[in-house]
Amino acid sequence: MESFIIEGGHRLSGTIVPQGAKNEALQVICATLLTKEEVRIDNIPDILDVNNLIKLLADMGVKVTCHSRHDYSFQADQLDLKYLESDEFVKKCSSLRGSVLMIGPLLGRFGKAIVAQPGGDKIGRRRLDTHFLGFKYLGAKFVHIEERNVFEIQAKQLRGTYMLLDEASVTGTANIIMAAVLSKGTTTIYNAACEPYIQQLCHMLNLMGARISGIGSNLLTIVGVKELHAASHRVLPDMIEVGSFIGMGAMMGDGILIKDVSVKDLGIIPAAFRRLGVKIKVEGDDLWIPKQQHYVIESFIDGTIMTLADAPWPGLTPDLISVLLVVATQAKGSVLFHQKMFESRLFFVDKLIDMGAQIILCDPHRAVVIGHDRRKTLRAGRMTSPDIRAGIALLIAALSAKGTSRIANIAQIDRGYEDIEHRLNALGAKIQRVDD
Repeated sequence: MESFIIEGGHRLSGTIVPQGAKNEALQVICATLLTKEEVRIDNIPDILDVNNLIKLLADMGVKVTCHSRHDYSFQADQLDLKYLESDEFVKKCSSLRGSVLMIGPLLGRFGKAIVAQPGGDKIGRRRLDTHFLGFKYLGAKFVHIEERNVFEIQAKQLRGTYMLLDEASVTGTANIIMAAVLSKGTTTIYNAACEPYIQQLCHMLNLMGARISGIGSNLLTIVGVKELHAASHRVLPDMIEVGSFIGMGAMMGDGILIKDVSVKDLGIIPAAFRRLGVKIKVEGDDLWIPKQQHYVIESFIDGTIMTLADAPWPGLTPDLISVLLVVATQAKGSVLFHQKMFESRLFFVDKLIDMGAQIILCDPHRAVVIGHDRRKTLRAGRMTSPDIRAGIALLIAALSAKGTSRIANIAQIDRGYEDIEHRLNALGAKIQRVDD
């Protein structure tokens, strides 16, 4: 197991470019299973979760061509469908959350999918009901084989229908879309997730010959087609990494330029940081984060304490609550964070409290942060990364802390952030990776 040793207190400056979006990459890579023709995808992030998914597809028989570090082609013309029933496949799926996104494409194209209960972050219950209800609406039958902990789903012919999703699940919506594009008839999905990454998936599928309308809204209409064909696609910049860099710039930056962020796809992320008083300047498609001597948390118009809560898009993404919370520890003022969508993501705050942050954890979903206004620096400490987003938040805290910190279980950070220590060291950070 590897750890980061972080020498805190160093100021950061310079230019950084965000990686391709992890969540989009997982979706569009799985979508290549829908055609026997070659699909080329650029700006794929070189991170653990994505690399493991690519290896899994190769094991299934997908022809994977690496043109460069971030540029791949996929051709699923000779899949080994028997491999999908093997214990080896089940074991690999169980450790990879993104494997759940293969169900829709396999069901849509081959009429059958066997997928294990996926792994991933330890951030609370992440149920798959929305996925399975959507497949059921389309005419699929499924059974949970308990002794192997796998889900077997079958359908001779998926048929389009109207469905109202029980929640605007991003992966659920993506899975249902990928199953529906090859179904017979028209599928209407209401209460669909509409994140930019879902929009990107729909645009790529349309380039492949799908007929999807309503893109960008929560009401999608999909007219089934007989087959899909080759296409090329470029993955968006990762909005969560952009938000992480904004947080670093606010806490210890002497001026950081974040290049090529696709501003139009950031939604209210910049506004959320501005509510904490962080100054952000938009320069074309770049963000300039100037040095912040002080940043003052806004109050609501009636003078009540600011509350930041996550919500499905176009609301604030839950993946940035951890970063915003750390940034608030050095702001002037108080703010209530309400993490509605996951019940365990705030439990990392005990590490911040040990570092000297003034935080009241009200319950698994709410925490109040009383900012230090830079009068008191966080203390260095030893900690363990519980998940991807808490991991990067703890890294930001350690970079701003006085002394040397150690973060264990950084494989969690590697799952979502590419070469993070090298990229931050280029800005002036002092981060060393060590093997425990």
